[in-house]
Amino acid sequence: MSPRRSPHFLLLLACLLPALAGAGERGARIVIDPGHGGAKEGAKGPGELWEKEIALQIAQRLREKLEAAGSEVFLTRDRDAQMALSERVEFSNIQRPDLFLSIHANSMPTKRLRERTEGIETYFLSANASGEAARAVADRENAEAPTARSARGHSTLAFILDDLARTEAHSDASRLAYAIHPRLVSKSGAADRGVQQAPFFVLTGVEAPAVLIEVGFISHPQEGARLGKAAYQETLAEAIADGVQAFLRETRRRDSSPPQPVAGSTAP
Repeated sequence: MSPRRSPHFLLLLACLLPALAGAGERGARIVIDPGHGGAKEGAKGPGELWEKEIALQIAQRLREKLEAAGSEVFLTRDRDAQMALSERVEFSNIQRPDLFLSIHANSMPTKRLRERTEGIETYFLSANASGEAARAVADRENAEAPTARSARGHSTLAFILDDLARTEAHSDASRLAYAIHPRLVSKSGAADRGVQQAPFFVLTGVEAPAVLIEVGFISHPQEGARLGKAAYQETLAEAIADGVQAFLRETRRRDSSPPQPVAGSTAP
């Protein structure tokens, strides 16, 4: 016969069970990386608008939304401070994140291209860029990297990318990119420049699914002005947060599902 439990014990057990049940479902750990900072101002927008400011403002808004959804969020920088790309990667890995989001704004070099080029691009790491335009974006964002001026064939970046080509360590990064990108385009109404692949230095060493988001062209007269507005930044942050939550839900469903039998095999 089971021993009788006191009312106090049963009340304590009732209080503890929800906490114990949720212990295995902790909030995700997420690192957000606002691009540039300090003397590294990034691309120039209308008036006195700079990429480093836009990236930080959107990152801070995104942090609020992800924390409200139960995630633990870390920013590589939370003020206008310069931080090397290698330091961003090191900081991220110390946090042992579930995913990494790098926020940037795009730019074009000539007046004609600045007037006509706009839209959102979302990148995940690949040894080979999707095309010349993707390669140009990566080269611009990699300009602050310690290996940017060294021979590509002998650089640390090349070594890491060669290793990446032989592994599937970043296989979830493409799923994360495709979860975020369509929501960004839909909510913002911005031009869809697609999910792209490129060898970004800041994504190379992160030990988690990692994407780099170009939230728009700060060099475009109209889009650049929108990027500086609080309401539009809120829209972008909400869309990214929605994509992250969709990715996390899908990942948890996949990881909690029992393994499927191989075709042709018989169950014991």
